[in-house]
Amino acid sequence: MSDLRALQRPSPVPTPGAVLALLKPITWFPPMWAYACGIVSVGGVATERWWFVVGGILLAGPLICGTSQAVNDWFDRHVDAINEPDRVIPSGRMPGRWGLWIAIATSALSLIVAALLGKWVFWAAVVGLTLAWAYSAPPFRLKQNGWWGNAAVGFSYESLPWFTAAAAAIGTLPRPEIIIIALLYGLGAHGIMTLNDFKAVTGDQRMGIASLPVQLGVDNAARLACAVMAVPQFAVVALLVIWGQYWAAGAVATLLAVQIGCMIHMLADPRQRAVWYSAVGVGLYVCGMMITAVALGMMAAV
Repeated sequence: MSDLRALQRPSPVPTPGAVLALLKPITWFPPMWAYACGIVSVGGVATERWWFVVGGILLAGPLICGTSQAVNDWFDRHVDAINEPDRVIPSGRMPGRWGLWIAIATSALSLIVAALLGKWVFWAAVVGLTLAWAYSAPPFRLKQNGWWGNAAVGFSYESLPWFTAAAAAIGTLPRPEIIIIALLYGLGAHGIMTLNDFKAVTGDQRMGIASLPVQLGVDNAARLACAVMAVPQFAVVALLVIWGQYWAAGAVATLLAVQIGCMIHMLADPRQRAVWYSAVGVGLYVCGMMITAVALGMMAAV
C-alpha cells in the first residue's frame, strides 16, 4: 500500500514534458517569423554570422516568448483552475512554485543570450521581457484590458522582433521604411489577439477580464478585429506602390483580398468561426509580412 501511495504522489520536480507544455511551443512561431522578416528586410546577414540568425530566432521564440507563456500561466493559475483545469499548473504536472522559478530562470537566460547578440538585441530583450511580465503580473496586468493587453502582445510578437533583427543585422537604426512596416504589422496583430479572446468570453466575463469581446460585445469586437487587421495591410500595399515595389504590392493586395473574403465568412458567426479564421487568415497575414520583407530587402540592395 505504501508503494502505491508513493507511485501516486506528485513528483516534486516537473518532467521535461511539463516544462515544454508550460512554454507552449505553438506560440513561438509569430515572433520567430517576425525576427526572420527583420533579417530579410535589410538584405540578410553575412553567412559567417549564422549564429546571429540562430541565436536571435532562439531568443525570440523559446526564450522570450516561452517566458511570457510561463509568466502568464503562473499568474493565471487560479483562473485556469476554474476555466482550464487540465493546464500544466492547475493539473499538478507543474508542482509547487516551479512555474514561477522557470519564468525567472528563462528571463535571466534570455538576457544572457541577448547580451551575446549585441546591444540592440539586449535592450530589445529588456523591453520584451518587461512587457511579458507587465502583461500578466500585478500590479499592471495589462491583459485585464483588451486595448492595452492586445497592443502589448502585438508589439512584442511582430514589431519588436522585426525591428530588433533589422537593427542588429546592420548595427544601427534601420531605415524608416523598415520601422514603419514593422509598426504596421504589429498594429495588425492587435486584431489577431482580439480574435484569440473569443474562445474565453464566458470565462473572462466571470473573472472580470475586460477583453474586447467582453467590452464591446462579440459582433462589434469581431468587426473591430477585422478592421484593425485590414487597415494596416492597406497601408502596406499603398507604401509598396509608392516605393515602386509593384509586384509585392500586388501580392500583398491579393492576400488581403482573400483575407477579406474569409473575414466576411467569419463575421456571420464570430464566436464559432474566430478560431477557424485564426488558422486560415493569420497564415495569409504572415505570408504578406515575408513578401513585404523581401521587397524591403531588394530596396536595400539597390
